[in-house]
Amino acid sequence: MYVHSAFKASLDDAKALLADRGFGAVVAHDGAFPHASHVPFLHLPDPAPLGTIAFHVARPNKLHEVFARHPRGLVICQGPDGYISPDWYESANQVPTWNFVTVHATGSVRVLDRSRTRAHVEALSAHFEAKLAPKKPWTTDKMEPHRLSAMLEAIVALEMTVERIEASWKLGQNKTPADCAGAVAALRARNGEPAPHRLAALMEARLDG
Repeated sequence: MYVHSAFKASLDDAKALLADRGFGAVVAHDGAFPHASHVPFLHLPDPAPLGTIAFHVARPNKLHEVFARHPRGLVICQGPDGYISPDWYESANQVPTWNFVTVHATGSVRVLDRSRTRAHVEALSAHFEAKLAPKKPWTTDKMEPHRLSAMLEAIVALEMTVERIEASWKLGQNKTPADCAGAVAALRARNGEPAPHRLAALMEARLDG
């Protein structure tokens, strides 16, 4: 991924997005064509320093078969993004742009043994259920054994050992503070749209920093 020097994010920021967002596109290549699926995932800290990304796909999804033959993979995880109008800047002679946050993680992917599928599902669901507190977390124990067995058999769990992380936080760092402040104010004025507000918060944090 091309990353402009002004927009290069820290490794800590990149890992934090992977851990918090937990959703993205997983890409494989069979030697002739790319294959991709959009999946929830769990970013685990070990092995240091880049960790592991655990995910699963439906058994009929050919992605796991591609990884079994060609184990190199890419995970693309995106944060807030949005259009930035040059009318929001104080400076003249500007052009439209798109601000965004994204992480590319690449590494070696392996298909997990079926005996590990339940533990994978439990870890993944526990991560996202924790975000719903104070709701009592859902667990696999709430399912009838035969139904749980059928559901686990219907998926294939995989893990990527992350070998490289590239991250771009394009948040107006190449603009003047006044121009950035104007864009932040305009994004915050878009009531009823949460995505622009999330982008504005990131831009404002960079501006304050």
